[in-house]
Amino acid sequence: MPRRPKSPPPAPPNFVVITGLSGSGKQSALNALEDLGYFGVDNLPVALLPTFAELCRRSEGGLSRAAVVVDAREPAFVAAFPAAYTRLRELVSHVRLLFFEATDDVLMRRYSETRRPHPLDTANRHTRGLRAAIQAERTLLAPVRELADRIIDTSGLTIYDLRRQLGEALGAGQTARMRVLLLSFGFKHGIPTEADLVLDVRFLKNPHYVPELRPLTGRDAPVADFLLADEEVVETRNRFAELLAFVVPRYARDGRSYLTIAIGCTGGKHRSVMMAEALAREVRKLRFAVRVRHRDMAK
Repeated sequence: MPRRPKSPPPAPPNFVVITGLSGSGKQSALNALEDLGYFGVDNLPVALLPTFAELCRRSEGGLSRAAVVVDAREPAFVAAFPAAYTRLRELVSHVRLLFFEATDDVLMRRYSETRRPHPLDTANRHTRGLRAAIQAERTLLAPVRELADRIIDTSGLTIYDLRRQLGEALGAGQTARMRVLLLSFGFKHGIPTEADLVLDVRFLKNPHYVPELRPLTGRDAPVADFLLADEEVVETRNRFAELLAFVVPRYARDGRSYLTIAIGCTGGKHRSVMMAEALAREVRKLRFAVRVRHRDMAK
């Protein structure tokens, strides 16, 4: 029997509303959505949801996707939310409401670590301590929770787990595409502190000792030709390319926004530069956005 064509992945929502318990990771979720290309706004007054959506629609160049956080920091939030959300859904074709929560113990620990006050643990909210504030907020937000398209419990999630869950909540394929930086450097100038991976090519033959090549760099054809004429250089490039083909997609799967791969030789002018340029071409084949920077090439 002929196979049925696969259904296209669902389109990402035009508008994402993030709400939930204080301390449950709403700000981290907003940051992740901004990495996905959403225009993000934190602590928007709930009555302004429809107005903001209308402004996005009318903006020059078009804000095609937006994400906002609305929550109990606003005293009138629960009373005002249903009407504002109903109006928002009339204005925007595809809206998703995500509700974030966590266990009381996890929220207690997070507040203890940050030492920030809970929005309901204030004199005008009439609560008695952090645990009582958490429980009061859980009860207060129960009607909003019932409206959610997706409830995300962040109790045991890392930031990378959270990004994956957001991708699932927004439809297949809605994950941030990791950016990769290939950074050449010289060990005598220090290892880059921002490097996630460091590859050492100091064992390869050195163009520095060839007088006509010394003033050139690894971006110049004579240097590249000199190096690639050596089978050991070619094998090193190929083995590094195999390594990156294995690890780079797995770093991306872990929810990273960027990855820095540093390639070092002694001075950072010849071997590391050539290798960074060559490996950048290999990583581009994996369909990642790649940038190359040569930190010490001009030194």
